[in-house]
Amino acid sequence: MEQTVRTLASFIITSLDGFYEGPNGEFDWPIVDEEFNDFAIRQLDAADTIGFGRATYEHMAAYWPTEQARVNDPAITSRMNTKPKLVFSTTLEDAAWSATTIARGQAAELVPAIKASAGGELLVIGSTHLTASLAEAGALDELRIMVCPVVIGQGRSLFEDLKERISLTLVRVRQFGSGNVLLTYRPSPHAS
Repeated sequence: MEQTVRTLASFIITSLDGFYEGPNGEFDWPIVDEEFNDFAIRQLDAADTIGFGRATYEHMAAYWPTEQARVNDPAITSRMNTKPKLVFSTTLEDAAWSATTIARGQAAELVPAIKASAGGELLVIGSTHLTASLAEAGALDELRIMVCPVVIGQGRSLFEDLKERISLTLVRVRQFGSGNVLLTYRPSPHAS
């Protein structure tokens, strides 16, 4: 019987000018409405495992298990707290958030074995450093960028850590009523 290889996708929200957070770490500008939440729920349901880099994991682990999260986003909260999670880190000592496993080492070196293991989609959420390294290594199957209709002028660039050029093939576009646009790409690393 032929074994299928797991897919690895990454989902990141950016401003129209390509920043994933403001200069002081602000992330108060994304447009999150009912249509966005429906998309987020379907995306989480389609994923077998959620992946994070250490910094994003720590932010997520500090929010999703809280009462505030349960009140604000009950459907997403239940999925975030029960879905298997994988955090890629060389420094994280403990992962107390439910259903979390630490993948110790360099993500690009660990991913081939993870993709060869049984399971469905591994969805990396919000982890820009991790996403850039996976894309450069040719390990990322799909890059989903939600572009919000806001210009913030300065901040942290989505691919500021990128060391090599990566060509992208656009595979889908979805426009939301809010003006958000989801761009789905297939990365092609090491293009010159």
